[in-house]
Amino acid sequence: MTEVFNPETVEEAVALLAQHGEAMPLSGGATLIAMRNAALVEPSHLISLDRIPDLRGISRDDGGGIRIGAMTRHFETAACVELTGSLQVLRRAAGMIANRVVRNMGTMGGSVANADPAADYLPALSCCDAVLEIAGPDGRRTLSIHDYIEDWYETALEEGEIITAITLPAPVEVSSTYRKIARVSGDYATASCAMALDPDGQGLRVAIGACGPGPLRDRAGEKALRGKLDDPSAVSEFTSRLVALADPVDDVRGSAEYRLRLIPRLVTSVLSELTTQKEMA
Repeated sequence: MTEVFNPETVEEAVALLAQHGEAMPLSGGATLIAMRNAALVEPSHLISLDRIPDLRGISRDDGGGIRIGAMTRHFETAACVELTGSLQVLRRAAGMIANRVVRNMGTMGGSVANADPAADYLPALSCCDAVLEIAGPDGRRTLSIHDYIEDWYETALEEGEIITAITLPAPVEVSSTYRKIARVSGDYATASCAMALDPDGQGLRVAIGACGPGPLRDRAGEKALRGKLDDPSAVSEFTSRLVALADPVDDVRGSAEYRLRLIPRLVTSVLSELTTQKEMA
């Protein structure tokens, strides 16, 4: 039977991970326990993060930015009234994760650490320009979500490190949303789109999920599209750039070709939704 430790501080958890080389941190357990039961991972010890108060809760800093503790449950993020405007996209993504049981159990830190390209948080966090707070044997550091994913299921987390929080810039009162196409409600995405308009409504930020090892962003394309959101040819050119940058795979949720076809449809549909909301506001 795998031994479970229950540290009460981040430092104690990091020390236990260093002491037991084959140990793994346990957050909500929604993914890790399933992987362990399927014999996909065999940790020597589990380091539960459940009793560490510093990893919980959602708070604002003096500048209006938002900090989400890594052990914050999906249902808490989905219900957070602080996630408005440009951060509404993250709240929407949290509400689409799996089902109520998983949303009550799973955590943002656990999902981000697992780094499944088809999961809901990563494109939403990319759209929000989130920053990860990380603790490890060499101390604490921060890392942009854009630098976090290195390859399929490979991240910039070093051995013995854990995600302690996710920080977001202060919300701006603009339209943002998240949409995914999935086989059934609550399934992982076949393709997804997180989008937020710029404050003046002339530009946007968009991240595509499940079409490569990490969220797909094209900042140069976003810049070129600025002021042309109502120009179909400019939007088409932008979506073509995204398709060219994508690196999808064939799997049970859809073929690579199907995913490439979904990208333009998702972007144009979500953009239409957000611009309509802006006009009605």
